Amino acid sequence: MIEVLIADDQASVRRALRAFLESQDDIRVTAEAGSGPEAVHKAGEHRPDAVLMDVRMPGGNGILATAALAGPDVADPVPVVVITTFDLDEYLFGALENGAVGFVLKDAPPAHIIDAVRAAATGDGLVSPAVTRRVISEFARRRSTARPRSPVPHLTPRERDILDALIQGYSNAEIAEQLFIEIGTVKTHVSSIIRQLGVRDRVQAIVWAYQNPNWRIDVEGEQSRLQRS
Repeated sequence: MIEVLIADDQASVRRALRAFLESQDDIRVTAEAGSGPEAVHKAGEHRPDAVLMDVRMPGGNGILATAALAGPDVADPVPVVVITTFDLDEYLFGALENGAVGFVLKDAPPAHIIDAVRAAATGDGLVSPAVTRRVISEFARRRSTARPRSPVPHLTPRERDILDALIQGYSNAEIAEQLFIEIGTVKTHVSSIIRQLGVRDRVQAIVWAYQNPNWRIDVEGEQSRLQRS
């Protein structure tokens, strides 16, 4: 059973999110919060498998709460999925910097939000395809002005195929189907990519890819299969 904490300052939104999350046999909402500080407190009390976090909340926004729950200095982070009304929101950049493993729009289909919660709970993370390119490319552009590009590791052709798919917002199951491989194999490759890039999760791997476009071509000059197609 996946236990979820919903953090949103609007009770009506929390009720709607709870309703369709709990329509699933494998998901249970164990706590709700109306502000960032309350979300941090209740996450510490309940230790949910995933937090669905609004970014704009009076009395303490979701960015500070995300940093407290999943930031780089947190020894035992709680998976946070940021949910927002806006597909290009300044707050999202802070969420990415502070450990959010995914983000979705509030008007996304319920099935997509459910998938994002499941992915976060299993350690996969999920970035909404509707906002991936706009938000992360802008985030990477802003960050690239402040830091030099990283050395490009020698990713295998299959790893480059999978990183390409991550950028497009595909889940592990969708990548497996597209590349005709097992989900377990996808997870192994994703873990290898994250380790080689020196990042913490798949969202940060996507950001790295936008900051370092030369990853698409290896030392032998071969492009990823998905990029060629």
